Amino acid sequence: MRYFIELSYDGTAYCGWQVQPNGESVQGTLQRALSLLLREEVTVTGAGRTDAGVHAAMMVAHFDINAPLPTPPAREGGEKQTACDYLVYRLNGVLPHDIAIHRIYPVADDMHARFSARARTYYYYVHTRKSPFLRDRSWRLAKAPDFDAMNRAAAILLSYEDFTSFSKVNTDTKTNICHVRSAHWVQLADYEWRFEITADRFLRNMVRAIVGTLIEVGRGQLSIDGFRQVIEQKNRSAAGDSVPARGLFLQKVEYNICG
Repeated sequence: MRYFIELSYDGTAYCGWQVQPNGESVQGTLQRALSLLLREEVTVTGAGRTDAGVHAAMMVAHFDINAPLPTPPAREGGEKQTACDYLVYRLNGVLPHDIAIHRIYPVADDMHARFSARARTYYYYVHTRKSPFLRDRSWRLAKAPDFDAMNRAAAILLSYEDFTSFSKVNTDTKTNICHVRSAHWVQLADYEWRFEITADRFLRNMVRAIVGTLIEVGRGQLSIDGFRQVIEQKNRSAAGDSVPARGLFLQKVEYNICG
């Protein structure tokens, strides 16, 4: 039977979502915990592959098991707990503090955490004043850029589909076509801003490369027309540097059908 699992994590201590031979991953940590509690080898497939240091406010993954979920013990007063809720409780008890499970629910066997997703939303946080509380969750800019110009440039993203200029090179991706539904900067406080972008799919390193190039616009190093030309060149070397991973969050994954 197939289950979807919704979780969040602080990616600071991990080499990314995907299992890697040279570091601890979120996927590997979750698979070991599930295998331990369900007493069978469990493989988890995520909705995406966040890079090292990237966080997730909401990651969705799926796993398949042969046997039914463990039956929860009876509670005093006759209050019943579902098997899914019981597994959430047990997983949170064995997982490290930087991974939290929010929900588990059964889905149809043809539902896929990655391929059935119809949209994903990422947030990237920046701040312009020193803060001891934001250092692992946001990128500090020495000077505030022109966010109005950056928003005008960000709107251009909705007019294009080929984002080769913002993709990591030499990946196994078959196409660089993405459909961006929205992209804009939002002010959260006097010294804090957030870039929000939603698309049907994202390329490796795409959001961080877009933000880095938008920052060049905001600093006056690249014109808005120049930003358009960067997209049209379909060349990663034409775009700006990728911003640090610590400010990036996978915020939401959307499906047409939920369990």
